[in-house]
Amino acid sequence: MQLRRRRFLAMAATTAGAAVLPRAAFAQSYPSRPVRIVVGFPAGTSSDITARLIAQWLSERLNQQFLVENRTGAGTNIAADAVVHAAADGYTLLWVTQTNAINATVYNNLNFNFIRDIAPVGAIIRVPAVVMTHPSVPAKTIPQFIAYAKANPGKINMSTPGIGSINHVAGELFKMMADVDLVPVHYRSSQFPDLLSGQVQVTFNPLPSSLQFLKSGKLNALAVTSATRQAVLPDTPPVADFLPGYEATAWFGIGAPKATPADVVDKLNREINAGLADEKFKARLHELGGVEFPGSSADFGKFIAAETEKWAKVVKFAGIKPE
Repeated sequence: MQLRRRRFLAMAATTAGAAVLPRAAFAQSYPSRPVRIVVGFPAGTSSDITARLIAQWLSERLNQQFLVENRTGAGTNIAADAVVHAAADGYTLLWVTQTNAINATVYNNLNFNFIRDIAPVGAIIRVPAVVMTHPSVPAKTIPQFIAYAKANPGKINMSTPGIGSINHVAGELFKMMADVDLVPVHYRSSQFPDLLSGQVQVTFNPLPSSLQFLKSGKLNALAVTSATRQAVLPDTPPVADFLPGYEATAWFGIGAPKATPADVVDKLNREINAGLADEKFKARLHELGGVEFPGSSADFGKFIAAETEKWAKVVKFAGIKPE
């Protein structure tokens, strides 16, 4: 009887070791083929720009191609749905943004639960938006713009790249706190042609895709949406200087299907954080108008949950609904 028990324990130990070894070997060999980062925004947007930057870093660090795949539609839900239902092997990743957190409240009929079905891998960058106006708008400061908006209720168009985007909710938060009536105009393609022509007059747009228009003088910067000034726009004050407590920051990171092996998630998180500690990589993020956002995968998960709760209040107050 004792002999049988010893044999059973020996077999169990061997079986357990066999289960662990392939998993460890998989993590060590990962990635052995190209990895896709699915981005729910078009090429040239802030998300696309920063996703390509981290893809290049990971490609160099892990000696395998990390490819950005732009899969737009349904306010980034098509991209999220594709990754939720992809194989949980680390070869299909999601470019996670505040839009995913916002969509959790905007859409009530999704085929997935974002917090439950996407494993947070790592945050990368926090990006303030900038309140930009067409030169035809006479206001040059936030107090002047608020006064102009109050004098022209319902006549100022506010462009966004879609319902629930950071542009949209940042604008709705501004409307709520400043008590002004701006008309959201949502674009399936680029908002900039109509903004540059003056058909729409204002946007709350992330810095990376805004700087070229500000530097060329084609659009004017009234304020940044972060709590403090930004180095790339040192003369531009935060909205909070005039509306205390206002803050609306975009953020980007990477997620994976929920059952992705923890060893793979940890490996990706380590390499992401290595980039965020690298001076050259950080300098590139700063040039884009962002600030590095290091932390563990668990830290990122807690942050996503807090952001989901924060923006749920704005969505409900503004009555934001999908088209």
